[in-house]
Amino acid sequence: GSSWNNCDFETNLCRVLPEFNLQPGWIRRNGQSGMGPPYFDHNGNESAYFLSLSSEMQSSSAALRTSVFLPTDEEHLCQIRFHYWVSRMSRTLVVGLQKLSEDTVTNIWQVSGELRNQWNVNTITINSTEKFEVIFSGMVETQRQGESVAIDDITFSEGC
Repeated sequence: GSSWNNCDFETNLCRVLPEFNLQPGWIRRNGQSGMGPPYFDHNGNESAYFLSLSSEMQSSSAALRTSVFLPTDEEHLCQIRFHYWVSRMSRTLVVGLQKLSEDTVTNIWQVSGELRNQWNVNTITINSTEKFEVIFSGMVETQRQGESVAIDDITFSEGC
């Protein structure tokens, strides 16, 4: 509903993902950018924007970090819904949880490349007794043309 914070990447402004312009591995683009698939966003729109891993990535992974969320409670779990595109087996998208008291990121969901090129949707529910950040990481084993990881329309429930 309208209470969800939505990041559709149509503008550079995204309150929950304050850093996405600064992440070297993730780029905001659309299907007409000439950078390979996806050639449209999850609604099939060629001119609408999404995030994808840059083909010029310097390292094997790129992290996209949310702002810090407050602890969840039983009435307000944090639900995050997002659309994703992962092509080919050498690509992986991981969603991790980092509690502020811990240095490590706990992986809570991941998907590796499926051979069909299409957008999928997923919702994850987070229950945390302390403040936390959520991290979307795209990983690349080998650089090949025409392969990509992309994210579109990330929405955060009011429990986040």
